[in-house]
Amino acid sequence: MTAPTTVRTVDYHTAGEPFRIVAEGLPPVPGDTVAERCATAIGPGGSGTAPRRGPLDEVRRLLVQEPRGHAGMYGGFVVPPDDDGAHFGVLFWHKDGYSTACGHGTMALGAWAVDSGRVAAPDEGDVQVRIDVPSGRVAATVHRAQGRTTGVTFRNVPARVGARKVPVATTLGIAEVDIAHAGACYASVRARDLGLEVTRAALPELVRAGREIRAALAAHPATWHPDGPLLSGVYGVVLHEELPDTPFGPHQRNVTVFADGQIDRSPCGSGTSARLALLAEDGRLGPGEDLLHESVTGTVFTGRIFADGVTEVTGTAYRTGEHAFTADPYDALGAGFLL
Repeated sequence: MTAPTTVRTVDYHTAGEPFRIVAEGLPPVPGDTVAERCATAIGPGGSGTAPRRGPLDEVRRLLVQEPRGHAGMYGGFVVPPDDDGAHFGVLFWHKDGYSTACGHGTMALGAWAVDSGRVAAPDEGDVQVRIDVPSGRVAATVHRAQGRTTGVTFRNVPARVGARKVPVATTLGIAEVDIAHAGACYASVRARDLGLEVTRAALPELVRAGREIRAALAAHPATWHPDGPLLSGVYGVVLHEELPDTPFGPHQRNVTVFADGQIDRSPCGSGTSARLALLAEDGRLGPGEDLLHESVTGTVFTGRIFADGVTEVTGTAYRTGEHAFTADPYDALGAGFLL
């Protein structure tokens, strides 16, 4: 184990999805931008879901794997921003490696920046926390009332549709998949097309379908991004179902299966951005309308899209604890394991 002996974190959850923040004690991460640092973390010849081993990835593995983490853990390394236009940067990580976007993590980071005093905020009103992520500059507007954080709005990089109704064969049948880029590439499919509902009981089948769809689209040209391989390839599969519209717009439930079968406990922030782009192109979401987006756990985000493709997603983020994780050099498990 080459990671620091002790790693300190502050943990949050956003709509049920964990986010473990590491702001101190990291090994050097070379690069002039957050995107370059992300490429460094992944390593030459590695990928977002198969990074090369190195000092930084030892820290990721220590924090995400059991017995200190679990297969649903998510987090981020706080790094310098690209320039003084942002408050800080972040490298997002999960059980398999690194991602280029994370809406729920951005919300948690906004709440943490204000709660910790890193960014000054009023007792009443809003403050914007600007964050550089591998896909660009995003913002978390932190909403305050009576001296506490009451919600966070994530403003993403512009979202765009990549392809519609791409036929994909799965063991549950043929699915028609929509592809959209929203800081990461997401494939959307109606759960009912595969004979599924978005419920906890159906999670094994939903995860299997998500894995199959992601693998089937690995070489599809619509999943590639003009800025290069870091932003290319399907990151998550959004399996969704319709619920009755609200007076303010569409209402959907989804489960997002990302990386190698990891389940988002929240409605997925950047996945919601991808859904917004698709709904807008369908004419189902116009100016002044909101998507009410539920997760498989019953938590909710609300999202809206603007004419330039920029999306906003609002939810809540709460601190769950502070930790000092220790790596004992005599521990045969080392950084741990995943089940």
